[in-house]
Amino acid sequence: MRRRALISVSDKSGVVDFARRLSSLGFEIISTGGTARALEGGGVPVIPVSRVTGEPEILGGRVKTLHPKIHGGILADRRREEHLRQLEERGIAPLELVCIDLYPFERAVAGGAGEDEAVEQIDIGGPAMLRAAAKNFRSVVVVPGPGFYEEVLSGLESGGVPEETRRRLAAAAFRRTALYDAAIARWMAGEEEFPGVLVRGYRKALPLRYGENPHQRAAYYAEEGSSSHLLSGVVRLQGKDLSFNNLYDVDAARSLLASLGEEPAAVIVKHANPCGAAVGASIEEAYRKALDSDRVSAFGGIVALNREVDGALAREISGVFTEVLAAPGFTPEAREVFSERAAMVLLEAGPLETPRLSAKYVTGGMLLQESDAVGEEDASGYRTVAGQPPPEKTVRDLLLAWRVAARVKSNAIVLARDGGTVGIGAGQMSRVDAARIAVEKAGERCRGAVAASDAFFPFADGVEVLVGAGVVAVIQPGGSKRDAEVVEAAKRRGMTMVFTGRRHFLH
Repeated sequence: MRRRALISVSDKSGVVDFARRLSSLGFEIISTGGTARALEGGGVPVIPVSRVTGEPEILGGRVKTLHPKIHGGILADRRREEHLRQLEERGIAPLELVCIDLYPFERAVAGGAGEDEAVEQIDIGGPAMLRAAAKNFRSVVVVPGPGFYEEVLSGLESGGVPEETRRRLAAAAFRRTALYDAAIARWMAGEEEFPGVLVRGYRKALPLRYGENPHQRAAYYAEEGSSSHLLSGVVRLQGKDLSFNNLYDVDAARSLLASLGEEPAAVIVKHANPCGAAVGASIEEAYRKALDSDRVSAFGGIVALNREVDGALAREISGVFTEVLAAPGFTPEAREVFSERAAMVLLEAGPLETPRLSAKYVTGGMLLQESDAVGEEDASGYRTVAGQPPPEKTVRDLLLAWRVAARVKSNAIVLARDGGTVGIGAGQMSRVDAARIAVEKAGERCRGAVAASDAFFPFADGVEVLVGAGVVAVIQPGGSKRDAEVVEAAKRRGMTMVFTGRRHFLH
């Protein structure tokens, strides 16, 4: 009896050559529909599935492989005499290889398919055959996509596919069906954001140099089907392989940059906290102001810009040790300048789209929440509760500080002046300590600066630290039991205070 292989794929790339080489190894090829036509067109002999089953395709192709003569051939364990005997009694030939990919459901949905079209792209027979072949991997080689063709052919041409490889292929097949079902489940659930069972699939997008520390291995996984994950459309132009910390900081930098609006803007991040952020009339001005915010902390930092980098700016940036630079483009002159900093990572990256949901992993589980979109609250609801309503220039600095504070680890105090941060107090257990650090970082630049606090002041002491250093205005959510005391301290010292009514903790 000749060896038999079943091939039925939506992605036809490479399939004719794959089938031709199988045929040369003595395989009969069983196939369906478009795959059969493609193979016949390539000169590969094909046995239609309907000839094997003795039944035509029905229901517009919904039923064609769901038949004992197909699944019996796939699921028969050829190590068991009773299985072989039952196949012989029923005239079923065993299948040695099953090559299946699935209807392109994910692509159809991403392309805006309507409900009826999307439903027709939900594959039933394909996943059933993949799972059956994967279950019976000791008797059947499962091939879950074109990426495995050459490996399988090399094994067959060398005398047989080893069991270790068969098991790995089976695992790949089960991963494929799991991701496929997850995509369908998400689509069926529609806009349900917090379902009783959360089904998500993640695919390894990038091996990382190491984790938070060099002894920790790491990799970056992107959510399956997402078109807007951290590295979507990002091109690494030069530099070392990325590490866990690099990507975590790049996310922090690009997320803050996305909230700063359409003006030329620059962000410098260190250990997931911004140490500088600014807007300016030009990208050069924005970068200089961001760097001046805290030149010491910027050493070894991550820089994100929202404008193309030219040669002059490249020379400025090259003068500061920078781990990663992300920007929407680089001129040829800039590329030449950076080529002298071979270890520095250059990422060509456009705007980052903020996801609807964000997650934090905890031991054995995950915390899921709506993403915090700073600035989406109606600014007309902001209230000046102390001092005079701030002039336009002060408002601009207050809003900049407010946006940055939302991307600084809590407790956070951010000082800003003239379109750039001048002092940032991050990640403190008490708000007054965050205020002291921000003031210390800013030094004399506190005079005439404004401040933002990511949450309310529980006591007046934080405000006293700021106003004592020369800060003229502060923006904060309000909502403390001691708001009256805090507002009174601001009034007494001639400080303008604005309440927003919304907190922006970042843990």
